[in-house]
Amino acid sequence: MLTLDRVYQAAFALKDVARKTDLIYSDKLPSDGELYLKTENLQVTGSFKLRGAYFKISQLSAEEKARGIIACSAGNHAQGVALAASKMGIKSIICMPDGAPISKVESTKALGAEVVLVPGAYDDAYEKACQLKEEMGATFIHPFDDEDVIAGQGTIGLEILDQLPDLDMVLIPIGGGGLAAGLAYAVKSLKPDVKVIGVQAKNASAFAESFKEKKVISHDTVATFADGIAVKTPGTTTFELISKYVDEVVTVTEDEIAAAILALIEKQKLITEGAGAVAVAAAMFGKVDVTNKKVVCVLSGGNIDVNILSRVITRGLVTSGRMSNLTIELEDKPGQLTGVSEIISHCGGNVISVLHERSDANMAIASCFLKIGMETRDAAQIEEIRNALTEAGFKIVD
Repeated sequence: MLTLDRVYQAAFALKDVARKTDLIYSDKLPSDGELYLKTENLQVTGSFKLRGAYFKISQLSAEEKARGIIACSAGNHAQGVALAASKMGIKSIICMPDGAPISKVESTKALGAEVVLVPGAYDDAYEKACQLKEEMGATFIHPFDDEDVIAGQGTIGLEILDQLPDLDMVLIPIGGGGLAAGLAYAVKSLKPDVKVIGVQAKNASAFAESFKEKKVISHDTVATFADGIAVKTPGTTTFELISKYVDEVVTVTEDEIAAAILALIEKQKLITEGAGAVAVAAAMFGKVDVTNKKVVCVLSGGNIDVNILSRVITRGLVTSGRMSNLTIELEDKPGQLTGVSEIISHCGGNVISVLHERSDANMAIASCFLKIGMETRDAAQIEEIRNALTEAGFKIVD
């Protein structure tokens, strides 16, 4: 059984391996609460996963270590296992979904692991890892549904209570549930009055549904760019612990996650992956009442693929009203574009792209569609521009 002594034992084992990450106060992120950021995105290997992986592997017998280890992961657990195995001189094989970010795959290889790419999502990689385990006799290191792994993740809870003893709430990302289970267990065991809230991506919400229905529910598919929490089925052990120690599980949309990533970049100069930003997204978009509360948001990881990052920034700009597109139906005559540009400029918007479309089958023969991309301050300014154009007689199509 998981015990508090086991979590403290994990903290001792990790003292020279895992970084005690900073807890940063943020007065810049939009929220009704007093937000603090637990920066596991700045952990060694770029995520919290090193904690659980290292502690689990450190507890293996000499015989188990000699047979080698095998794991499955979307990327962060893979790097934690690879680093731990490398430090202990153990052979490691990691099964990863073929859609895992290239940066995570290459980092795992660089840390000394053999990587096997598996078509599908995390759960497909898990099935392949179980198959290889049986064939090779290696020891399987589960990414979340293991008490030693959970104890390792629970060390984050010990650090948070040491750094902010009077906190009121902690928001934690949930995928398979290892982080939430360990952290919630540690926090609730030492300070039961603290509210512990789990956060999932809406498009990968098996745990949120399971928590509500009080039984494990699986999804056939998941569809989120937050690959670190893209899990179809909650863990058995983690579900039991989360059902007991977590107060609520909420979900956030892809757009809200993107907006949170952008806010962390702009306001805090911190890079997070999708899974690492869901706690902040929950606080920013009112998924839970944080009014006048001291709230810790766990930034679980920062290993985001740069190609995804550029798209996420664009989506975040759109969601926060910083970027907008307009389609206007115009009479095809001189001076129309000038009139539109003057109105946008007068309202303080900045035109960044223009497309003049004459061949759309839905338009009148004597008209054209003008598609404009703009930089704006917020949603209110977008509405101001739309109203000004309408009052001037321009017809906005989209």
